[in-house]
This record gives sequence, C-alpha cells and structure tokens, in this order.
Amino acid sequence: MKFSRKLVERLYVAYNVVTLTGAGMNAHSGLPVFSGENGLWAKFKPREFGTREAFLKNPALVWKWYCWRREVIRRVEPHLGHYALVDIADFFPEFTLITQNADNLQQRAGSRNLIQLHGNIMRNQCINNTCTVTEEALKKVVATNGINPSRCPQCGSAVRTGILWIDEDIPAATISAAQEATAAAEVFIAIGTSSTTEPAASLPYLAKGNGAYLVEINPEKTPLSDVADEHITAGAQDVLPMLLVVLEKIRKRVK
Repeated sequence: MKFSRKLVERLYVAYNVVTLTGAGMNAHSGLPVFSGENGLWAKFKPREFGTREAFLKNPALVWKWYCWRREVIRRVEPHLGHYALVDIADFFPEFTLITQNADNLQQRAGSRNLIQLHGNIMRNQCINNTCTVTEEALKKVVATNGINPSRCPQCGSAVRTGILWIDEDIPAATISAAQEATAAAEVFIAIGTSSTTEPAASLPYLAKGNGAYLVEINPEKTPLSDVADEHITAGAQDVLPMLLVVLEKIRKRVK
C-alpha cells in the first residue's frame, strides 16, 4: 500500500496528530455496528435498550442486554490496526485518540488516555453517574442475585454500565477536550466513522478549518470523503500497520 507524498511529508514534520475512530475501526474484529442494515439497531429497538428511560422502566431486561453485549465483546480480540495505532502514537510528541467506540478494544490493545465520547461499556457506575463500582464489588452481588442490576455499595442506587445512552448528553468537559485537541491538530485522521453522528462528525471539519491535513480511512464513502484532503479506501486493519511501517522509516520514536 502506498501513501501520498503529501501525507508522508505532513507526518514527517507533524508535532500534533489526532485520530478519531468509529465503529468501522472494530469491524474486522467481528463486532457489529449499530447503524445500517446489519447493525444492532436493525434487530433491537434503541428505545427498548439504549436509553436511561428504558433502564428505569425495566432495569433487569436492560441490564441483561448489556451483559450479553459485554460477553460478545469479550469473545473478540483487537486486530492489527488497534495495535498499530498504539505504536503510531509513540512517534509524535502530541497524539490524541478520540473514539466513538465504547467497547474497550482499543484499551485492550494498549492505548491509554483516550477521549471516549460515548463512555465505556465495561465500566460500572451508579445510575446517578456519581459513583464507580468495581468489577469485584459487582461480582459479589451478581453471585448472589444473578444478572439483575445490583445496588451501588456507596450510594444505594441501581448500577448501570458506563456506556452513554442515546437520551443522554456527552459531558461538556469531554466535548471540550475533544474540540481542544482537534483544533490543535496538524494531521487529523478519521478512521472507520460514518461521519454522521454529532458531535464527532464536526471534529474533522474543525481540524481542517484550523489548517490540519485531513485524512479519512474507510472502505466506504461518507459525507466526509469529498471534504478530506485524502481518502484511503481500505479498512483500518490493513492501512494502519502499513502506516506504522512508514513512520518507522521517516521518524524516531519520542515516547
């Protein structure tokens, strides 16, 4: 796989690189996406499982659904693209990974300090979003009460997963951190995102408006494709390992 001379030149001198990953980043690992003909929301109604309202109405059913999703995630592994992205970060003094994914695969590959726009399904917290419940504490309750949601040992409210529900707003601090990082990017790479879900969909435009070289890695065309400086029509599992090879030739590791 060959990359454009312009992209290589920009990566050669870049101090600050930002990446944005979406559900397509995980497609090669076997995780289903949410939207589209074969997405989860084609089989399950969002309002029945993906909202705070649904949880309050039927917590046992919603909890069971998220436990099932966790097991699906645990059965798959990060692919070479996930691992390559971990190593790519080492070549830049400033590198930010913003993700729309809540499945924890990128963390399992080794990435740290991600900006997670939609939370993390593997975390447990109280319904009031004020307490974090450890897996160990949760297992003790689950062993006694089965898969029904337990009560937070700190505040007594119901325990939920740390994923952001569709009737919840992304915390202002999270959006601010993503926008601040994006505005400072010299190269911005959107990977496997449909570029239709806000506020993530606006980030590439913010980067380009501030002078960043905008790259899209996606086997499909999206609303961003005609705006990007460069569209690489391939999956992350193929592109990112090759991009790592290029960086190893043109740059030294700084981390």
